[in-house]
Amino acid sequence: MELVMSLISLNNQDTVSLIEQIVRGIQQQVDTRILRNGTRLPSIRKFAETHCISRFTVVQAYDKLVASGYLESRKGSGFYVTKPITNEVIIENPCHLERAVDVLWLLHQSFHTSDHYASPGCGWLPVEWRDEASLQKAMRTVSRHHDYASGGYGNIYGYTPLRQDLQKRLAELGIVTTIQNIITTYGATHAIDLVGRYLVRPGDAVLVDDPGYYTLFGHLKALGATLVGVPRTLDGSDTQVMESLIQRYKPKVFFTNTVLHNPTGTSLSQANAHRILQLAEKYDLTIIEDDVYGDFSPSNVPRLATLDHLQRVIYISSFSKTITTSVRVGFLAARADILHALVDLKLLTSLTTSETNERVVHQVLVDGYYRKHLDKLRMRVQIAREKTMKQLEKAGLEIFAETEHGLFIWAKLPDCHDAAHIASLAAKQGIMLAPGNVFRPHQESSPWLRFNAAFCENADIFRFLAEIHH
Repeated sequence: MELVMSLISLNNQDTVSLIEQIVRGIQQQVDTRILRNGTRLPSIRKFAETHCISRFTVVQAYDKLVASGYLESRKGSGFYVTKPITNEVIIENPCHLERAVDVLWLLHQSFHTSDHYASPGCGWLPVEWRDEASLQKAMRTVSRHHDYASGGYGNIYGYTPLRQDLQKRLAELGIVTTIQNIITTYGATHAIDLVGRYLVRPGDAVLVDDPGYYTLFGHLKALGATLVGVPRTLDGSDTQVMESLIQRYKPKVFFTNTVLHNPTGTSLSQANAHRILQLAEKYDLTIIEDDVYGDFSPSNVPRLATLDHLQRVIYISSFSKTITTSVRVGFLAARADILHALVDLKLLTSLTTSETNERVVHQVLVDGYYRKHLDKLRMRVQIAREKTMKQLEKAGLEIFAETEHGLFIWAKLPDCHDAAHIASLAAKQGIMLAPGNVFRPHQESSPWLRFNAAFCENADIFRFLAEIHH
């Protein structure tokens, strides 16, 4: 079997050399099993003629692939794929759900909580805070569209007009890219899943925020990763500790939530962002930047992808937190070679994403409703946040960061060493809290609790906390 070389696209204008483009292109096809062991590659002459490049370039690329173990040169026959099966993509590895049991507990609690519960521990907006009228109008517009064929699969990269909107939105953040570097996903969780499958192998050390996003932790554990927590400070990651962890564990990937961080509510400072990127360059790290809460911030907080220009950063975001959780539309942006591999994984795991959902989100954006909705939403969250912080302090809790924006408030009771016990007592009184141990990579004991300001209107929450404190 011989490779169809049209699957690899080369760009003479790219800052990455043609040799490296060929190497990366073939490596990602081997890693994602597009190319199987024993596949014969085109001859050096044929490859060079097909892509209008020099034979010398192809020789150097093939030699590098042989040296790295991806190809084998057989005298008189050509070059063949020899990548061992143990290094194939993670979709062939078993999923270890038992490693994510504590995370699954909080997820089940969040989704199964009845209307009679107070739910300050959940991670989304109340239904009544969403702009349902605009969403319904967008749905009606989409359903009437004359060229809309509801039976099609759609574009594998995602609905093109929406990706054009996303390109403009990213440009507003200073992330200059093209729609060819953007694909849509079923929310940010799907994007994280694709990236995890592509980059993480069983036993790999992976850097994560500590505290950080518990669903991410569960997913990475299910992939067999070894989580290494980077302490979170008021300005972002503790980069001094981060460097020592890199030197010790030799990770290749860092998953981080940069703006209005879940659970602490903090955002990266400019200096912290630059230092993280310096470490990424020094130690050859790929950074996955989760910006799913970024739209709650009215200011242009620095993003890693803005400073890095998507060289080492894969940028992820979603509309699930701001428009609606039921129309799950997310996206990711990455450099071309990584994006092509993620598109292949998207095809293998979900074929395409829902064009219907993406048309609806696109309609919300082009109608101008989204910006107006965000302005109202930010103000409402800010008011709720200020009120909740005052009530938490009145109940005797210490606030980690008194920031103005975002859903989450990270707080603790004095002299409390294990908030999981507090959460257990609260559950008996119909209050669902999110204890800090769930937000730690290995569920270590924590005195902290995460509060969602949008779900803190019930006075029973603060009455319970005050009684526990006293």
